[in-house]
Amino acid sequence: MTFIPLAEESGLVLPIGEWVMHEACQTLNRWRGQGLTDISIGINVSVLQLLRGDLPGHLRRVLEATGVPANRVELEVTESMVMQNAEQTTHVLNEMRGIGVSLAIDDFGTGYSSLVYLKRLPIDTLKIDKEFIGDLTRDPDDEAITATVITIGHSLGLNVIAEGVETEQQLAYLREQGCDEIQGFWLSTPLDANRCLTFIRNWQPSLVAAIPAPY
Repeated sequence: MTFIPLAEESGLVLPIGEWVMHEACQTLNRWRGQGLTDISIGINVSVLQLLRGDLPGHLRRVLEATGVPANRVELEVTESMVMQNAEQTTHVLNEMRGIGVSLAIDDFGTGYSSLVYLKRLPIDTLKIDKEFIGDLTRDPDDEAITATVITIGHSLGLNVIAEGVETEQQLAYLREQGCDEIQGFWLSTPLDANRCLTFIRNWQPSLVAAIPAPY
C-alpha cells in the first residue's frame, strides 16, 4: 500500500484523518438516529495526527458537532507507532482517554513493546495482528503466540480482538482460547455505510464478534 505513506510524507494525512473522523462519527450518529444506539465505531489514527495535529481538540469538536457520545468511539493506534514515540504519544493518549473515548493498540505483536510499558498505556483493547491469525491450526508457534497475547490482554483487564479471521477453524481456536471479539472476512468483506447498516440489522446476535467498520 502506498496511499498512507504518501499522505503522511506530504502532510495530507492530517486533513484526511480529520475528514475520516468526522465522516465516521457522522455515520454513527445517523445510525443512532435509526435506533442503533449500542453500536460503537473504531477509527484508525496516523502517527502524524498524534505527533503534529491537535488530535484531542479536533476530537472534541467532532463529538460536539455530531452529537456522538465519546464512549461510542474507539481510536486505534499501531503498536509500532506508540513505541517509536513513547513519551509524546502516551501524553496524547492520556488526553484522549480523558475525553472519554476508548483506545486500542492495533497490529499487536508486530512491534517491540515491553509488558512493563504496555501496562502503563491508557488502552482498553489489544488487536492481534492478522499475521498470527492466518496460520492458526497450521502453525503451533502462531497458536502459542495468539494464546499468550489473549492471556496477557486479559491479565491486564483488556478486551482482545483477533484481526484477519477468515475460517471456521480459526474462529473455533480463538473461541476456545477465550478471545473476546474477531474481525475479518469470516464476518464480511469491507462494506460501505449503507451495506454495513443492512449487515448490522441482519446480524445474528448469538454470534459475538466485532462489526466491520463502514469504510
